[in-house]
Amino acid sequence: MIREVAFGQYYPTKSVIHRLDPRLKIILSLAYMVATIFLVNSFFCYALLSLFLLSVIAVSKIPLISVFKSVKAILFLALFTAVINIFFIKGNAEELLVDWWIFKIYSSGLISAGRMVFRLILLVMGASMLTLTTTPVDLTYGIESLLSPLKLIKVPVGDFALVMSITLRFIPTLMEETDRIIRAQKARGAQFDTGGMVARAKAFVPILVPLLVNSFRRAEELAMAMNARCFEGSTKRTRLKKLIFLWRDLFALLIFVLIVGFAVAVNYINSDWLVNFIGKPLFDILFFDR
Repeated sequence: MIREVAFGQYYPTKSVIHRLDPRLKIILSLAYMVATIFLVNSFFCYALLSLFLLSVIAVSKIPLISVFKSVKAILFLALFTAVINIFFIKGNAEELLVDWWIFKIYSSGLISAGRMVFRLILLVMGASMLTLTTTPVDLTYGIESLLSPLKLIKVPVGDFALVMSITLRFIPTLMEETDRIIRAQKARGAQFDTGGMVARAKAFVPILVPLLVNSFRRAEELAMAMNARCFEGSTKRTRLKKLIFLWRDLFALLIFVLIVGFAVAVNYINSDWLVNFIGKPLFDILFFDR
């Protein structure tokens, strides 16, 4: 169901990951995404990143099912991407695995499909961990602190950080609102699971109107509440909680650099040296896609 989407939600619990500096978590999350998308293309390196992410989930005390909920939103995209790679990526004759009618499946297509699925899953899970372990207020403080140099050129960093924080905060709220409207429409006899793709798309049109009305109403209520509390984002404001880089943040940074840096280094290390070090059979097993 839509209400099960985990992205943008905060999971309240006491853990070392929750207490880390939000600025560090934002930077490490971005670095993890960059490494997953651009710097790694070996299944062995993907396995290292997966073990690192699972370790972070275990230390954060967040149920694994809560993190996997974020993957449900991109399952269709992952399957569609995998099918496109499997049937449309061609290889040489030695790589041909299946030749049936107009369909030809090559081993290079399967490898490319596996890479794309791994990347999407690791990317979404890594991004969801940031919001699951960081409150919207801490995210606002972290973004504003990281973008503070832009204040020298008169960029309203505080307003920008507040808008991003409110956006993340209202993602699960809008999902819950959408699910509530769908259930209310079903109770009145609306059908969303029957008919073709066009019919199902048309069935969702009546949901947009009440969803937009409720969204504008929530935005107006939030603006009135902030105005009643004399909020002025453009002025210089003090902070009740100041962000301080502590020893645990340094320790987390070192672990991240060691594990993710090792995965990136292994991906680009000289193949001949690695073959001589671990042996050709083991190299072919671990890096057959290289």
